[in-house]
Amino acid sequence: MTTSTSTHDIATLFASRHPLVVLESVEEERLRTLIDAAASEVGLPVFEWTITQGLRRSGDTDLASGITAAPDKFLAHVVDMDVRAVFVAYDLHPHLRDPTTARLLRDLLRPLGQMGATLVVAGATVELPAELDTDAIRLAIALPRRDELAAMLHALVAQSGARVGHDALDGAAQALQGLTLNQARQAATTALLDGSLDETDLVALLERKVRAIADGGLLEYFAPSDNDAQLAGLTGLKSWLVRAQTAFTPEARAMNIDPPRGILLAGVPGCGKSLAAKFIAREWGRPLLKLDAARLYDKYVGESERNLREVLRLAESLAPIVLWIDEIEKGLAVGGDDASGATSRRMLGTLLTWMSEPRADIFLVATSNDLSALPVELQRKGRFDEVFFVDLPTPRERAAIFGTQLSGRRQSREHFDLRVLVSETDGFSGAEIEQVVVAGLLRALHAGRVADTAALLDEIAATVPLSRSRADEIAAIRARARDFVPASER
Repeated sequence: MTTSTSTHDIATLFASRHPLVVLESVEEERLRTLIDAAASEVGLPVFEWTITQGLRRSGDTDLASGITAAPDKFLAHVVDMDVRAVFVAYDLHPHLRDPTTARLLRDLLRPLGQMGATLVVAGATVELPAELDTDAIRLAIALPRRDELAAMLHALVAQSGARVGHDALDGAAQALQGLTLNQARQAATTALLDGSLDETDLVALLERKVRAIADGGLLEYFAPSDNDAQLAGLTGLKSWLVRAQTAFTPEARAMNIDPPRGILLAGVPGCGKSLAAKFIAREWGRPLLKLDAARLYDKYVGESERNLREVLRLAESLAPIVLWIDEIEKGLAVGGDDASGATSRRMLGTLLTWMSEPRADIFLVATSNDLSALPVELQRKGRFDEVFFVDLPTPRERAAIFGTQLSGRRQSREHFDLRVLVSETDGFSGAEIEQVVVAGLLRALHAGRVADTAALLDEIAATVPLSRSRADEIAAIRARARDFVPASER
């Protein structure tokens, strides 16, 4: 959401005389700028309230009113003012847990509506009592898009007089997407300290963004240059990806064919679903943003849903990108009537709504190991462009996996009989084959001899694959996925 769009949306709420509006943003100063611009657009004065300064006119930084610092005094004073204005409360929502304060605000809504005034409850995360939440209009302020960041960069460059390399400003704006405006300004100011903005600075800006994303604990970022994923087998999935890329061409756009929006990869653990997500990003030359769905959950009410909304907003700010939700069932499994089940249902609703609405250029890859816990709403076609079943590798795929693993570890194929290795690993997953290769090479290295087929056969004999140790579970996964499209050559 650009600055101008944010301003317009907020101004529309003010002009519509909504008495209670909730604006969520981690950027208080930016939010203040947006509110002032929106109120100016519709010709309304702005008054701000904080717990430390009380109520004062926006911009009167030296004027504090301790008389209205208490929440109840503030709400009572708004009624007494009897003026059509925008009242912004930055510290109010924690105090609404008090029934008396919540009641005062409910009583205030009718006078506000009669005055045509609006009370804005602002904060990074705003949780209202249920009786107030139904009367509130919510608007989440997205992170700054590229045009807003470009304007900030132009201002900093003009102020510093720095030399700017060819296309450096556009590159810097792209590198800073996904940061708050304040984070981006700090990063850009640091980059301009040497009096120039060039390719070296763009790399530094991107690294700083990656660190900021990782610090949040929810997401991992993989730049295209760091992604060397190789995918052996899964020829059905690969063929689909080649066809899907056609939808990005001008010819497809001329036929009103929309680009693909996402796929679900479900099936047996250890068979390449995670590697496939990385492979897709590498093949399409896009950054990869990974979300571990289990990390979304928070012990505080409302925080889990906020985490999901924040992840989706961040992904949109980084587009074009591949968003990988790993083990999606752990974050969206529904069932039961407890608080956890209710949270999961709300989170599922948030994701389904986001998936159905027009969005930025984001290709969603969701992976799942436990189909029994995966909501049926996500399993049907229509939610995703395709739903693939990733099964245990076929003999040809096992040969390809052995070849890839041995080549990646600089082993000569002449020392290994792939036909024997393939025949002895029936029922092995790709991850189990990888572990056989690694352990076999270490065994040979420890013994001081050349690694060969015998070393790997020793590890194969010592390995009990999941297909045997958990045969019933694997059979159940296969039964549930019988209507999915095979990702392999079957």
